[in-house]
Amino acid sequence: MTEQEEAGRAADQVVREIENRVHSGHLADGEPLPPERNLMEEFGISRTVVREAVRVLSSRGLIEARPRHRPVVRKPSFDTAVDAISGIVTHLLTEPGGVKNLFDSRVMIEVSLARQAAILASKDDMANLRAALDANGSAVDDSQLFYATDMAFHRVLYEIPQNPVLPAIQKAFVAWLEPQWSQMPRLPDRNRENYHAHSFILEGIMMRDPDAAEAAMSAHLKDAWNQVSSTFEDL
Repeated sequence: MTEQEEAGRAADQVVREIENRVHSGHLADGEPLPPERNLMEEFGISRTVVREAVRVLSSRGLIEARPRHRPVVRKPSFDTAVDAISGIVTHLLTEPGGVKNLFDSRVMIEVSLARQAAILASKDDMANLRAALDANGSAVDDSQLFYATDMAFHRVLYEIPQNPVLPAIQKAFVAWLEPQWSQMPRLPDRNRENYHAHSFILEGIMMRDPDAAEAAMSAHLKDAWNQVSSTFEDL
């Protein structure tokens, strides 16, 4: 067995113990890990093994490791779970068809969310969608602000089912697709078209018409993909 393999096996024990302490609450969210020297003494391991354990815990989203700072515990959540796979997804997006596959996944989810919203949205949900749409319309001439309010409008749809998985997914979609979106031409006329598309989505939801809401979202995202694919021919 190589030295690296031995360090990895020794680190596994530390990782399991730290995971147990996080899950049991003995290490609370936001609490720093014990200093390296303390971990070395407690587990009878080298500094190399401690740092390998920290690397693994960080890759699993259980701690936040920053240069020149002690690693900090992060309570497991759907956000941390998504963050833990972000590096893998970012790599997959460079593969042929990677961005299209991710965008298609977004389409399937958001079309379903629009349909559900037409059936399930409460008065407060409707008010939140209206407020998000109004903010979006007010930002038509400011492309940077329009992009932020565009994402905010879609985010409300992810929040309506009150399923914590969905906002984490939306946050991930935004982060993973941002490299393409940030290079898209941003013109007031294009912003206005997107605003009107959002208006049609909200209209279907407020009319309690699932078919109309679904069709409006589907048309909106189809148009969005056409814009992306015409800008990036290698997608």
